[in-house]
Amino acid sequence: MSVRDVVFPAGRQALYERNRYSPAIRSNGLLFVSGQVGSRPDGSPEPDLEAQVGLAFDNLNAILSAAGCTFQDVVDVTVFVVDPAAHLERIWKVVAEHWGDAPYPTLTGVGVTWLYGFQFEIKVIAKLPDASVG
Repeated sequence: MSVRDVVFPAGRQALYERNRYSPAIRSNGLLFVSGQVGSRPDGSPEPDLEAQVGLAFDNLNAILSAAGCTFQDVVDVTVFVVDPAAHLERIWKVVAEHWGDAPYPTLTGVGVTWLYGFQFEIKVIAKLPDASVG
């Protein structure tokens, strides 16, 4: 069995170890990032919706940066939103601030009923710098 090539953002390794999952794994020229939520350093949810979405992107960008990537390297995005009919418009205004210019990554949006106290989660796959994967 090969050893997983795990990427940890600075200062949050204990949080991931406590919850028993890896924030990201490098494999075959790609970076697979676990779903990121708007958690504070102690793992608790940011209560304000817009701030929570911004913090989810901050947490995502910390992982991307630790792997030498930026959001521009992201090729696929999955977002999970609790009660999207009520929250998507407010969430998408914040997302647009972090999304960058076209061409955009692929996107799958999933409405969910529960995210462990959070309202938004973002999961991505990014191409690693200098990777030869098409």
